[in-house]
Amino acid sequence: MPTVDPRRRFGTFTGVFVPTLLTILGVIMYVRVGWVVGNAGLIGAWLIMALALGITAATGLSLSSIATNTRIGDGGAYAIMNRSLGFEVGASIGIPLYLTRPLGTAMYIFGFREGWLWLFPTHNAMLVDVGVFVLLWGTAWISAEFAFRVQYVIMGLIGASLVSILASEGAILGIDEAQWFGTYPGFPEDGFQGTDFWAVFAVFFPATTGILAGANMSGELRDPRRAIAVGTLSAIVVSTVIYFALTLWAVQVATPEELVSDYNLFLDKARWGWAVLAGLLGATASSALAGLVGGPRIVMAMGQHKLLPFSDWVGFVGDDGEPRNAMLLTGGLTAVCLLMRDLNAIAPLLTMFFLITYGALNFVVLLEQSLGVVSFRPTLKIPRWVPLFGLLGTLLAMFIVSPTFGFISLMVVFALYVFFERRGVGQSTGVSSSIFQSVAEWAAQRVLERDNGESVRAWKPSFLVPVEDPDELRGEYSFLVDVARPEGSVKLLALTRGRSLAQLEARVAPLGRSFRDDGVNCTWSAVEEEEFGDGVIAALQALQSAFFRPNMLFLTLPDLEDRHEEFARLIEQARATRVGVTLLGLHPRAGLGRRRSINLWLRWQGLDWDVDQAFSVGSLNLTLLMGYRLQQQWGADLRVITVVPEDDEVGAAREYLEEVVDLARLSVVGMEVLVGGFEDCVGAAEEADLAVMGLQRRPDFAFVSRMVETSRSSCLMVLDSGRESARS
Repeated sequence: MPTVDPRRRFGTFTGVFVPTLLTILGVIMYVRVGWVVGNAGLIGAWLIMALALGITAATGLSLSSIATNTRIGDGGAYAIMNRSLGFEVGASIGIPLYLTRPLGTAMYIFGFREGWLWLFPTHNAMLVDVGVFVLLWGTAWISAEFAFRVQYVIMGLIGASLVSILASEGAILGIDEAQWFGTYPGFPEDGFQGTDFWAVFAVFFPATTGILAGANMSGELRDPRRAIAVGTLSAIVVSTVIYFALTLWAVQVATPEELVSDYNLFLDKARWGWAVLAGLLGATASSALAGLVGGPRIVMAMGQHKLLPFSDWVGFVGDDGEPRNAMLLTGGLTAVCLLMRDLNAIAPLLTMFFLITYGALNFVVLLEQSLGVVSFRPTLKIPRWVPLFGLLGTLLAMFIVSPTFGFISLMVVFALYVFFERRGVGQSTGVSSSIFQSVAEWAAQRVLERDNGESVRAWKPSFLVPVEDPDELRGEYSFLVDVARPEGSVKLLALTRGRSLAQLEARVAPLGRSFRDDGVNCTWSAVEEEEFGDGVIAALQALQSAFFRPNMLFLTLPDLEDRHEEFARLIEQARATRVGVTLLGLHPRAGLGRRRSINLWLRWQGLDWDVDQAFSVGSLNLTLLMGYRLQQQWGADLRVITVVPEDDEVGAAREYLEEVVDLARLSVVGMEVLVGGFEDCVGAAEEADLAVMGLQRRPDFAFVSRMVETSRSSCLMVLDSGRESARS
């Protein structure tokens, strides 16, 4: 049965929603919301917040879509970049993103100190900073679980402060013209000359850069795919409601002059000022604590990928699941930042690194949606305009907040990318990721130069189809089109076997052009070879040096028994060259039928058989991928079936099927567990137009023939090459 990772102990609410919400509801909410309303007016403030929170929401949707598409390991956004765009991009964004944690933590501690000194002006500022740092770092050191329990207390303080604000007894002054439209320069003519719209936006926008606080815990969430999506989006919705409510409250209890000039407006107008101060201190403490908890997870993941000096030390995880060494490193860097005493000069750079990360997340989703690769099938699907809006919005925000720091941050990321690209080390998919393979030909050249191998996320069906008689290929033509379209490919290999090469090419070329006309990338060639098996083996060996090499050998069930040994030799050679095999046995009368139903027959090996074994041994990956592609092309019903020998294994087998379907992200799937002998169950199962099964490494062609007859349908037998992954 599947094993449970002891580190995955946090749910949606604790691991994602609370830290994300508390990071968004930070210092700016307490000391700048009134100022935003005073300068921009209620309408302007709502426009600014709608734009800022809209960019954040678009990024949150992109993040959530990616989270439901792939297994995110440790490192949150860094892990997403690493898996989607290669380690060079992941590291070049991940390092600046990590550095925002100690720098940001120091800034939040300075903010806490300002509030503390407002209460106790005689206290030593350095001692306050050190005391708060030691307390927060000690809380994080005990465990992330303990830190999250402390955040419950902080959330209670912030909640109490919001009640105190919204339940105040301040005079309701109404809304005059200036409060509707703000005090921009020149309006009103005899009134206060305020700050322009984009300058106000630049001040407010950093308040929304907190949506990665929960995603950074990706390696310790029980169900990261669901938790990141639900927790992040819920936090964005709740914080949006709070911000809009606070602006409406502020504009009714204060004059325009008070809104613009009084940074302590919430303290002065709330029912209980002490509650607001407690909330303000709690907000700064929670943001700092989130950095001390999330930051080590990012640098630990980079250490485990061998990207940093002393990577083994940095990537170490204690027996309790805590990244102890990474916590020491983060604490040390934070202490150094505290010694700088004033980080205001580089504060905009922190926002820039967040924005670059947000832009990259939106870019990944936009590009993968546009490319239509089979590995991108998130359970949370979003319209293409959402990541496009998020990407353009983050770029706009970068150069509104600070054009200088925007340019500097991009140069820093680019310099890091060049460094890692030239360094070429680490646990890397390199630029052999699916996106770079599809977008840029120069990336393909780098893959060949580095010999990094083929990324499972880049997998798409690329068939090598031996052709003995072009007329016979027409029977399998529609099947190949259905599987290969739109991004797959077909390479036709015609074998002369005593015929004229020119005549054979003339017969194969129209078939190749037909594939192209039907939207399939097709190439063809003819080879002078008398023996069918020798010609195919030579092609398999020769094409291994090509970048766009075939990854599947397509064969049809041999109708003559004396060809079984020849086909078995081909399948053995395909495995030796890491090429998958698809063996199609067409039903002599039904063919592919109505193309409305598909049965996937999955192997069951007993109660001690877990999902990781199933995906690493046998042909489960290719079975699921072929079933998924045909389901999408045909709009067919998909049933996943396994067979157990005894009734007492039915429950465990059903759990196994449910976990496989969940990990493969299949939708609209029926699941059945049948009891008895395999062939008897195949005969008793509901008829389908196609049955997909795993192919034995040493095929029993008589068994395949019986399956076509017993299932009363065409059968597709598949054999993994090791380069496929239905979970990626």
